[in-house]
Amino acid sequence: MSTTPTADALHTELQALDPEYIELLNESMAHAGYFEGKESHFKLTIVSNVFEGKRLVGRHQLIYGLVNPLLTSQGGHVHALAIHAYTPTEWQGHSPDSPLCAGQNK
Repeated sequence: MSTTPTADALHTELQALDPEYIELLNESMAHAGYFEGKESHFKLTIVSNVFEGKRLVGRHQLIYGLVNPLLTSQGGHVHALAIHAYTPTEWQGHSPDSPLCAGQNK
């Protein structure tokens, strides 16, 4: 039995984009109401040829179309998904750091 079922489900759905690189970080621990094992806030960095010729909005729409059942608005557990989607020629080997949760800035 997996200890990261939500991350595993996200990763599985995203394989439809045939990524050259994928990194999915669980950032739930940086948010209010965190408890051990919570999977609600993720940062996705994904590199795929599928994004070639697509604007940022189109890339996000592709991703959300795949993971929609996992979002809290659809009965899933993912509350937030920060997306950094690149083509192989755009990819520079890193994505930006996530900002602090509003609750951490106090």
